[in-house]
Amino acid sequence: MASLSEYKKKRKFDKTPEPGPQKKRTKSGHLFVVQKHRATQLHYDFRLEADGVLKSWAVPKGPSLDPKVKRLAMQVEDHPVDYAKFEGVIPEGEYGGGTVMVWDYGTYEPEGTDDVSEALREGELKFKLNGEKLKGSWVLVRTRGRQWLLMKHRDYYTTEEDVTELAPVSIFTRRTLAEIAEDEGGNPKKASTGDPKTIPRRTGVKRRKKGQRAKVWHSS
Repeated sequence: MASLSEYKKKRKFDKTPEPGPQKKRTKSGHLFVVQKHRATQLHYDFRLEADGVLKSWAVPKGPSLDPKVKRLAMQVEDHPVDYAKFEGVIPEGEYGGGTVMVWDYGTYEPEGTDDVSEALREGELKFKLNGEKLKGSWVLVRTRGRQWLLMKHRDYYTTEEDVTELAPVSIFTRRTLAEIAEDEGGNPKKASTGDPKTIPRRTGVKRRKKGQRAKVWHSS
C-alpha cells in the first residue's frame, strides 16, 4: 500500500517549499518526472506515478540512453504527485537541502503489466517513457534491498551520447542549477557544481509564468 508517512516524517513543511504529503492521481495515472538535485552530492531523482504517489529512485549518475550502461538507482521514500512540478531550493539544514530542477517530465506506459505496484514488488518493471528528453523503452530491475538498476532498451532512441550533457537545463524554465539557486535564494556557487562548464551564464529566464512551459531539446 503506497504511503507518504516517511515523506512527511522527514520534512518540516513550515521550513521547506516542498509540497505537502497529499495523495492524488493525475488524469493519465502514469506521470513520470526526473529531477536534477544538487544536495550533498549531485544526483537525479527518477519518479513514476503509481497508486496516488510517485515511486522514487535516486540515480547518482543520471539516466543513460546507451543500452550497454546500467545505472544504479537507489529506491527512496514515495513522494506526492505534486512534487513532480517542484523546482527550487530546499533550505540548507533540511532533509535533502539543496537545489532542485525539473530536468524531464512526461508520461510513461507500463509494458507487460497492468499493475505497476505489483511489478515493482516483484522486482522488475518494463515501461515506455514519453518525455522531452527521455523516450522509448526502459526497465527497472531490483538487485537487492533498495538497490535497483535503470537501463535503456535498444530502440529508435538509443544513443551513446550523454543526454545529461546534451540537455542540462530545466524543461520548465531552461534555467541551470546555478540560475535556479540564484533566483530562489540558494547558493549559486554550490549549485553550479552540477552544471556543465560550457553553459553560458543566464541561459534561461529568471522566472517562469505560472503554467508556462518552454520549448526544449528533443532526442531524435
